[in-house]
Amino acid sequence: MAGTGPGARFYRQIKRHPALIPMIGFIGLGMGSAALYLLRLALRSPDVCWDRKNNPEPWNRLSPNDQYKVPPPSVHLGPRTPPPPQAMRGGLRH
Repeated sequence: MAGTGPGARFYRQIKRHPALIPMIGFIGLGMGSAALYLLRLALRSPDVCWDRKNNPEPWNRLSPNDQYKVPPPSVHLGPRTPPPPQAMRGGLRH
């Protein structure tokens, strides 16, 4: 039963409907990009520790110049209050 495997069926389907080629290409590109991004996160992120034996506390290895995900305490992240109506019209008039 040659020619009945998944690869042969896929090839026949593509040959019958050539408009599927761009869709399959973009889906493959998206899946590849997602896989590369996950690989980058797993290998380059300071939050991930693969070697607990030699580096049990990876957060102690970060220098003051490294970028952290936690904002400094001086930054207020609460709800913003809208400016007073006079400020929106161009200033106060006396």
